[in-house]
Amino acid sequence: MHLKFSLILIFSFYINFATAADLKIATTTSTQGSGLLDSLIPAFEKYSGVRLKVFSVGTGTALRMGRQGKVDILLVHAPPAEKKFISDGYGILRTPVMKNDFIIVGPKSDPAKINSFNDVNKAFKQIYETQNQFVSRGDDSGTHKKEMSIWTSCKIIPYGDWYFESGIGMYASLQLANSKSAYILIDRGTWLAKRKSTNLIMHVEGDTSLINPYHVIAINPEKYPNVNLKAAKKFMKWITGKHGHKIINALRVDDEQLFTVTLK
Repeated sequence: MHLKFSLILIFSFYINFATAADLKIATTTSTQGSGLLDSLIPAFEKYSGVRLKVFSVGTGTALRMGRQGKVDILLVHAPPAEKKFISDGYGILRTPVMKNDFIIVGPKSDPAKINSFNDVNKAFKQIYETQNQFVSRGDDSGTHKKEMSIWTSCKIIPYGDWYFESGIGMYASLQLANSKSAYILIDRGTWLAKRKSTNLIMHVEGDTSLINPYHVIAINPEKYPNVNLKAAKKFMKWITGKHGHKIINALRVDDEQLFTVTLK
Protein backbone atom coordinates (compact mmCIF):
# COMPACT_ATOMS: atom_id res chain seq x y z
CA MET A 1 0.00 0.00 0.00
CA HIS A 2 2.85 2.39 0.88
CA LEU A 3 4.62 1.63 -2.41
CA LYS A 4 1.42 2.19 -4.40
CA PHE A 5 0.81 5.50 -2.61
CA SER A 6 4.39 6.59 -3.28
CA LEU A 7 4.05 5.79 -6.99
CA ILE A 8 0.85 7.85 -7.16
CA LEU A 9 2.66 10.81 -5.58
CA ILE A 10 5.55 10.49 -8.03
CA PHE A 11 3.13 10.32 -10.99
CA SER A 12 1.21 13.37 -9.70
CA PHE A 13 4.40 15.39 -9.29
CA TYR A 14 5.69 14.38 -12.73
CA ILE A 15 2.39 15.26 -14.42
CA ASN A 16 2.08 18.63 -12.69
CA PHE A 17 5.70 19.49 -13.53
CA ALA A 18 5.00 19.29 -17.27
CA THR A 19 4.56 22.63 -19.05
CA ALA A 20 1.70 23.55 -21.36
CA ALA A 21 4.01 22.98 -24.35
CA ASP A 22 4.78 19.41 -23.30
CA LEU A 23 2.98 16.39 -24.67
CA LYS A 24 2.06 13.92 -21.93
CA ILE A 25 1.80 10.37 -23.27
CA ALA A 26 0.86 7.21 -21.41
CA THR A 27 2.15 4.08 -23.09
CA THR A 28 2.88 0.47 -22.33
CA THR A 29 5.85 -1.11 -20.60
CA SER A 30 6.41 -3.15 -23.77
CA THR A 31 7.32 -0.01 -25.74
CA GLN A 32 9.84 0.76 -22.98
CA GLY A 33 11.18 -2.78 -22.54
CA SER A 34 11.62 -3.31 -26.27
CA GLY A 35 13.75 -0.19 -26.58
CA LEU A 36 11.31 1.54 -28.94
CA LEU A 37 10.88 4.63 -26.75
CA ASP A 38 14.65 5.16 -26.65
CA SER A 39 14.52 5.76 -30.41
CA LEU A 40 11.15 7.48 -30.71
CA ILE A 41 11.44 10.12 -28.00
CA PRO A 42 14.58 12.00 -29.10
CA ALA A 43 13.62 11.77 -32.77
CA PHE A 44 10.17 13.26 -32.24
CA GLU A 45 11.45 15.98 -29.91
CA LYS A 46 14.10 17.00 -32.45
CA TYR A 47 11.56 16.99 -35.29
CA SER A 48 8.76 18.82 -33.51
CA GLY A 49 10.29 20.94 -30.78
CA VAL A 50 7.72 19.39 -28.44
CA ARG A 51 8.99 17.75 -25.26
CA LEU A 52 7.50 14.33 -24.52
CA LYS A 53 6.62 13.47 -20.93
CA VAL A 54 6.30 9.69 -21.03
CA PHE A 55 4.53 7.43 -18.53
CA SER A 56 5.44 3.80 -19.21
CA VAL A 57 2.68 1.80 -17.52
CA GLY A 58 0.34 -1.06 -18.26
CA THR A 59 -2.43 -0.37 -20.77
CA GLY A 60 -5.10 -0.51 -18.05
CA THR A 61 -3.29 2.21 -16.08
CA ALA A 62 -2.71 4.23 -19.26
CA LEU A 63 -6.44 4.16 -20.03
CA ARG A 64 -7.26 5.20 -16.46
CA MET A 65 -4.85 8.13 -16.77
CA GLY A 66 -6.65 9.10 -19.96
CA ARG A 67 -10.05 8.90 -18.24
CA GLN A 68 -8.71 11.17 -15.51
CA GLY A 69 -7.33 13.72 -18.00
CA LYS A 70 -3.77 13.27 -16.73
CA VAL A 71 -2.26 12.82 -20.20
CA ASP A 72 -2.84 14.11 -23.72
CA ILE A 73 -2.42 10.94 -25.74
CA LEU A 74 -2.16 7.15 -25.38
CA LEU A 75 -0.14 4.49 -27.20
CA VAL A 76 -1.70 1.21 -26.10
CA HIS A 77 -2.48 -2.36 -27.16
CA ALA A 78 -5.82 -3.66 -25.89
CA PRO A 79 -8.42 -3.18 -28.68
CA PRO A 80 -11.59 -4.08 -26.69
CA ALA A 81 -10.65 -1.72 -23.85
CA GLU A 82 -9.61 0.98 -26.34
CA LYS A 83 -12.98 0.79 -28.11
CA LYS A 84 -14.81 1.17 -24.80
CA PHE A 85 -12.60 4.15 -23.98
CA ILE A 86 -13.67 5.74 -27.26
CA SER A 87 -17.36 4.86 -26.89
CA ASP A 88 -17.37 6.33 -23.37
CA GLY A 89 -16.28 9.62 -24.89
CA TYR A 90 -12.76 9.88 -23.48
CA GLY A 91 -10.76 9.34 -26.64
CA ILE A 92 -10.76 10.49 -30.27
CA LEU A 93 -8.80 9.85 -33.47
CA ARG A 94 -7.85 6.25 -32.64
CA THR A 95 -5.23 5.37 -35.24
CA PRO A 96 -3.28 2.14 -35.89
CA VAL A 97 0.49 2.42 -35.48
CA MET A 98 2.15 -0.99 -35.47
CA LYS A 99 1.79 -4.59 -34.44
CA ASN A 100 3.68 -7.66 -33.36
CA ASP A 101 2.37 -10.76 -31.60
CA PHE A 102 2.28 -12.53 -28.28
CA ILE A 103 4.19 -15.75 -27.66
CA ILE A 104 4.62 -18.19 -24.80
CA VAL A 105 8.13 -18.68 -23.45
CA GLY A 106 9.28 -21.00 -20.71
CA PRO A 107 12.01 -23.32 -19.42
CA LYS A 108 14.10 -25.27 -21.90
CA SER A 109 13.04 -28.51 -20.22
CA ASP A 110 9.42 -27.75 -21.23
CA PRO A 111 7.73 -29.72 -18.41
CA ALA A 112 4.25 -29.02 -19.87
CA LYS A 113 5.31 -30.40 -23.28
CA ILE A 114 3.92 -27.48 -25.29
CA ASN A 115 6.90 -26.80 -27.54
CA SER A 116 5.97 -26.07 -31.17
CA PHE A 117 2.25 -25.76 -30.43
CA ASN A 118 0.57 -23.16 -32.63
CA ASP A 119 -2.72 -23.33 -30.71
CA VAL A 120 -2.50 -21.06 -27.66
CA ASN A 121 -5.69 -22.47 -26.07
CA LYS A 122 -4.27 -25.97 -26.24
CA ALA A 123 -1.03 -24.77 -24.66
CA PHE A 124 -2.81 -22.95 -21.82
CA LYS A 125 -4.98 -25.99 -21.11
CA GLN A 126 -1.91 -28.21 -20.94
CA ILE A 127 -0.09 -25.83 -18.58
CA TYR A 128 -3.20 -25.81 -16.37
CA GLU A 129 -3.68 -29.58 -16.44
CA THR A 130 -0.03 -30.25 -15.60
CA GLN A 131 -0.01 -27.44 -12.99
CA ASN A 132 3.32 -26.12 -14.24
CA GLN A 133 4.53 -22.75 -13.02
CA PHE A 134 3.05 -19.78 -14.88
CA VAL A 135 3.75 -16.09 -14.25
CA SER A 136 0.94 -13.65 -15.04
CA ARG A 137 1.40 -9.88 -15.28
CA GLY A 138 -1.68 -9.53 -13.07
CA ASP A 139 -1.70 -5.78 -13.62
CA ASP A 140 -4.53 -5.05 -16.07
CA SER A 141 -1.96 -4.37 -18.82
CA GLY A 142 -2.63 -5.18 -22.45
CA THR A 143 -0.67 -8.40 -22.05
CA HIS A 144 -2.63 -9.34 -18.93
CA LYS A 145 -5.92 -8.58 -20.69
CA LYS A 146 -4.89 -10.86 -23.57
CA GLU A 147 -3.85 -13.61 -21.16
CA MET A 148 -7.16 -13.45 -19.29
CA SER A 149 -9.10 -13.58 -22.55
CA ILE A 150 -7.29 -16.82 -23.39
CA TRP A 151 -8.10 -18.38 -20.00
CA THR A 152 -11.72 -17.33 -20.51
CA SER A 153 -11.86 -18.91 -23.96
CA CYS A 154 -10.46 -22.09 -22.38
CA LYS A 155 -13.19 -21.89 -19.68
CA ILE A 156 -10.48 -21.95 -17.01
CA ILE A 157 -10.14 -19.77 -13.91
CA PRO A 158 -6.41 -19.85 -13.14
CA TYR A 159 -5.48 -20.15 -9.48
CA GLY A 160 -3.26 -22.22 -7.21
CA ASP A 161 0.38 -22.54 -6.24
CA TRP A 162 1.36 -22.98 -9.91
CA TYR A 163 -0.07 -19.57 -10.92
CA PHE A 164 1.72 -16.41 -9.77
CA GLU A 165 0.48 -12.85 -10.42
CA SER A 166 3.45 -10.50 -10.48
CA GLY A 167 1.73 -7.10 -10.64
CA ILE A 168 4.79 -5.64 -12.37
CA GLY A 169 5.94 -4.70 -15.88
CA MET A 170 6.74 -7.00 -18.78
CA TYR A 171 10.51 -7.15 -18.45
CA ALA A 172 10.40 -7.53 -14.66
CA SER A 173 7.77 -10.28 -15.07
CA LEU A 174 10.01 -12.03 -17.60
CA GLN A 175 12.86 -11.98 -15.11
CA LEU A 176 10.56 -13.40 -12.46
CA ALA A 177 9.47 -16.20 -14.80
CA ASN A 178 13.14 -16.90 -15.45
CA SER A 179 13.90 -17.17 -11.74
CA LYS A 180 10.95 -19.54 -11.28
CA SER A 181 11.59 -21.57 -14.45
CA ALA A 182 8.01 -20.70 -15.34
CA TYR A 183 5.99 -20.13 -18.49
CA ILE A 184 4.83 -16.63 -19.39
CA LEU A 185 2.86 -14.88 -22.14
CA ILE A 186 4.96 -12.04 -23.53
CA ASP A 187 4.97 -9.67 -26.48
CA ARG A 188 7.56 -10.56 -29.11
CA GLY A 189 9.20 -7.13 -28.99
CA THR A 190 10.16 -7.37 -25.33
CA TRP A 191 11.18 -10.99 -25.77
CA LEU A 192 13.55 -10.27 -28.65
CA ALA A 193 15.05 -7.31 -26.81
CA LYS A 194 15.55 -9.14 -23.50
CA ARG A 195 15.73 -12.87 -24.22
CA LYS A 196 19.51 -13.06 -23.80
CA SER A 197 19.11 -12.07 -20.15
CA THR A 198 17.15 -15.28 -19.47
CA ASN A 199 17.50 -19.05 -19.68
CA LEU A 200 14.03 -19.37 -21.22
CA ILE A 201 13.12 -20.26 -24.79
CA MET A 202 10.11 -19.64 -27.01
CA HIS A 203 7.63 -22.51 -27.10
CA VAL A 204 4.41 -21.26 -28.71
CA GLU A 205 3.89 -18.84 -31.58
CA GLY A 206 1.82 -18.42 -34.72
CA ASP A 207 -1.75 -18.52 -33.43
CA THR A 208 -3.61 -15.75 -35.28
CA SER A 209 -5.44 -14.81 -32.07
CA LEU A 210 -2.08 -13.68 -30.67
CA ILE A 211 -1.69 -10.71 -33.04
CA ASN A 212 -0.90 -7.65 -30.92
CA PRO A 213 -1.92 -4.30 -32.49
CA TYR A 214 -0.97 -0.89 -31.08
CA HIS A 215 -2.99 2.31 -31.51
CA VAL A 216 -2.57 5.97 -30.64
CA ILE A 217 -5.58 7.72 -29.12
CA ALA A 218 -5.90 11.44 -28.40
CA ILE A 219 -7.78 12.47 -25.26
CA ASN A 220 -11.10 14.13 -26.05
CA PRO A 221 -10.86 17.91 -25.43
CA GLU A 222 -14.61 18.01 -24.82
CA LYS A 223 -13.91 16.02 -21.64
CA TYR A 224 -10.71 17.86 -20.76
CA PRO A 225 -10.37 21.29 -22.44
CA ASN A 226 -6.73 21.66 -21.32
CA VAL A 227 -5.56 18.66 -23.32
CA ASN A 228 -2.72 19.51 -25.72
CA LEU A 229 -4.58 18.35 -28.82
CA LYS A 230 -2.35 20.27 -31.23
CA ALA A 231 0.77 18.44 -30.02
CA ALA A 232 -1.13 15.14 -29.86
CA LYS A 233 -2.15 15.44 -33.51
CA LYS A 234 1.43 16.32 -34.43
CA PHE A 235 2.69 13.17 -32.70
CA MET A 236 0.01 11.00 -34.29
CA LYS A 237 0.85 12.28 -37.77
CA TRP A 238 4.56 11.83 -37.14
CA ILE A 239 4.49 8.30 -35.71
CA THR A 240 2.15 7.05 -38.45
CA GLY A 241 4.13 8.79 -41.19
CA LYS A 242 7.48 8.16 -42.85
CA HIS A 243 9.56 9.34 -39.88
CA GLY A 244 7.84 7.10 -37.35
CA HIS A 245 7.70 4.17 -39.77
CA LYS A 246 11.43 4.40 -40.41
CA ILE A 247 12.23 4.20 -36.69
CA ILE A 248 9.75 1.39 -35.99
CA ASN A 249 10.95 -0.70 -38.94
CA ALA A 250 14.59 -0.17 -37.99
CA LEU A 251 14.16 -1.61 -34.48
CA ARG A 252 15.75 -5.04 -34.76
CA VAL A 253 17.56 -7.54 -32.57
CA ASP A 254 19.78 -10.12 -34.26
CA ASP A 255 18.16 -9.07 -37.55
CA GLU A 256 14.67 -9.87 -36.22
CA GLN A 257 12.12 -7.05 -36.43
CA LEU A 258 10.38 -6.19 -33.15
CA PHE A 259 7.36 -4.39 -34.64
CA THR A 260 5.72 -4.04 -38.05
CA VAL A 261 4.11 -0.74 -38.97
CA THR A 262 0.38 -0.76 -39.65
CA LEU A 263 -0.60 1.13 -42.75
CA LYS A 264 -3.88 3.04 -42.70
